[in-house]
Amino acid sequence: MKCPFCGNDNTRVIDSRPADDNNSIRRRRQCDDCKRRFTTYEKVETIPLVVIKKDNNREPYDRAKIESGVFRSCHKRPISVDQITKIVDEIETMIFNREEKEIPSYIIGEIVMDKLKNLDPVAYVRFASVYREFKDVNTFMDELKKLLDN
Repeated sequence: MKCPFCGNDNTRVIDSRPADDNNSIRRRRQCDDCKRRFTTYEKVETIPLVVIKKDNNREPYDRAKIESGVFRSCHKRPISVDQITKIVDEIETMIFNREEKEIPSYIIGEIVMDKLKNLDPVAYVRFASVYREFKDVNTFMDELKKLLDN
């Protein structure tokens, strides 16, 4: 790391700690030549992810969309915000572990439904009814029967 004051390459880390956002590391450094101190931040670089929608449009991945869908599905259910955050983190980890630059939205939907099925059956059915676009009561009942048979 070059010193921002004298441009020398000889700097060393004096102190490291997590930054306020807990997603980066704050490092205090000191230049071996001019002895001045400065702060750097180190952050993990993520692969930009594009979601391919049903109509083949592409848009940037947005965690907030998954969060809002899960929150709506879990509305008035005995599920804590921490549980929701944890499940969204797990979903996001599964998505990024695929290490693909593009992912179809239906794969994200299936991952969300799989996680919700294990968390709360009512939240699962709520999400599935919107995601799978149930057209009538019969398709809704078919999904409920599948859930009850497991």
